[in-house]
Amino acid sequence: MKNQYRRTIMACFVGYIVQAVVNNFVPLLFLTFQRTYDIPLSQITMLVTFNFGIQLLVDLLSVGFVDKIGYRASMVIALILSAAGLILLTILPEALSSPFLGILIAVMIYAIGGGLLEVLVSPVVEACPSDNKEKAMSMLHSFYCWGHVGVVLLSTLFFSIFGIDNWKALAAVWSLIPLYNAFVFVKVPMAELMEEGEEGLRIRDLFGLKIFWVLLIMMICAGASEQAVSQWASTFAEKGLGISKTAGDLAGPMAFAILMGTSRAFYGKYGDRIQLDKFMIYSSCLCILSYLGIALLPIPQLSLAACAICGLSVGIMWPGSFSKAAAALPKGGTAMFALLALGGDVGCSGGPTVVGMVSSLYEDNLKMGILAGIVFPVLLLAGIILCRKLGSSSVRQ
Repeated sequence: MKNQYRRTIMACFVGYIVQAVVNNFVPLLFLTFQRTYDIPLSQITMLVTFNFGIQLLVDLLSVGFVDKIGYRASMVIALILSAAGLILLTILPEALSSPFLGILIAVMIYAIGGGLLEVLVSPVVEACPSDNKEKAMSMLHSFYCWGHVGVVLLSTLFFSIFGIDNWKALAAVWSLIPLYNAFVFVKVPMAELMEEGEEGLRIRDLFGLKIFWVLLIMMICAGASEQAVSQWASTFAEKGLGISKTAGDLAGPMAFAILMGTSRAFYGKYGDRIQLDKFMIYSSCLCILSYLGIALLPIPQLSLAACAICGLSVGIMWPGSFSKAAAALPKGGTAMFALLALGGDVGCSGGPTVVGMVSSLYEDNLKMGILAGIVFPVLLLAGIILCRKLGSSSVRQ
């Protein structure tokens, strides 16, 4: 029974690789877009905000249509849109009078696909029969990390061999992954998230539950704890060590992503032997220590090592919060997963913003910004403890 869903789970793993492609490929081309199409850097950097803004909107709107058209159709649509956005990226900048508008449209299309994937993939895996759903969820989320690492490394290798001017060919190659996965999802078995005849909780029902608010804050803090360091790691490496942008990317975000993926894969392998709450509590404590190390250690190399350790510490936060929500609110349904994804994305954008704002108040001192960001893992730790109390003192929904 469970073995027939193995292909479904593997297709979900590839789905998160697709999301890693749509989130991390275009930022590698920012300077190329600036040079080729004469687009101001201020407009180019807006693409990241636009991408995640669209994904936030999709997180919210998906509650209204995913259950109506079904998870299979929604997943296929998400993957086709992801592929279409990557393909249009190679066509629209030259086809339209404004190259930036062409890039913006392409980003919007693949961002819709990426936002849908974020809402869909976790509940599809949660619905599949498995011996340990927490293990499966952690392993699933590790594939986003491996996808991130793969996109950066393989793209860098391609550019070094064939030249960055041939980026369109690589974009077409990356688009083949979601296209192939869309065909896979047409055929793989799909388990129902809810029992036949049951309906998931509505948004207003969820808003009336204290434990949901705790879980939502945990998701916000999970995204913020992760991205507050990850988004600034390259800049931190460049400024602290005086190294090049390429070396900074490898020493900062790449090391962070590798250790974050390692943490998720570790729990995905050995999660049946480790209590999720304990793993999350220890990880949160390690995250707090890593933030303190980044901010307070006087030697740049040690601060950079603390950045990498932060990646290890945040690995379980996002998938662990999803797993706790699924266990505490088994009737949460699509609305719960969509709102949690929305909360995570709010944290992903809000965490780096807080670090940047505080840093600017202290004459661009990133260490002070990171020190202010310590509030996120502290709140997450408090949320885990509070969630345990609420879960043990109330009847599960």
